[in-house]
Amino acid sequence: MIIADVIREARRARLNARASYSGFKVGAALETLQGKIFTGCNVENSTYGLTVCAERVALWKAISEGESEFQRIVVVADTDVLTPPCGACRQLLWEFCGDVEVILSNLRGDEIKHQLKALFPFPFDQSFINKE
Repeated sequence: MIIADVIREARRARLNARASYSGFKVGAALETLQGKIFTGCNVENSTYGLTVCAERVALWKAISEGESEFQRIVVVADTDVLTPPCGACRQLLWEFCGDVEVILSNLRGDEIKHQLKALFPFPFDQSFINKE
């Protein structure tokens, strides 16, 4: 899949965001190794604690459809400074996607690419779990 197509899907997903409290709409598109795309948007509610990020929505959709191998995720927000995944999303992306490419973009077309390891240099993963 062409990266521009994945970015376009993340932008489209952002339009469905339910951000009535913060006004901060985010879209994400998670691409599998086979080029299939799963999108997500952030969904807020009045308690804030039950709010779900766009990256996690895309990840849960992909996993619920049986996917387990990913090559990249795109995150789009309407910001001047490109917005990376939050800490919770970084942890879940690391656990389920590994060191995937993370593309950050905004509505003006700016973009930057990172590997997840650069955004999450000391991840907690199965290597720390006692395996007695």
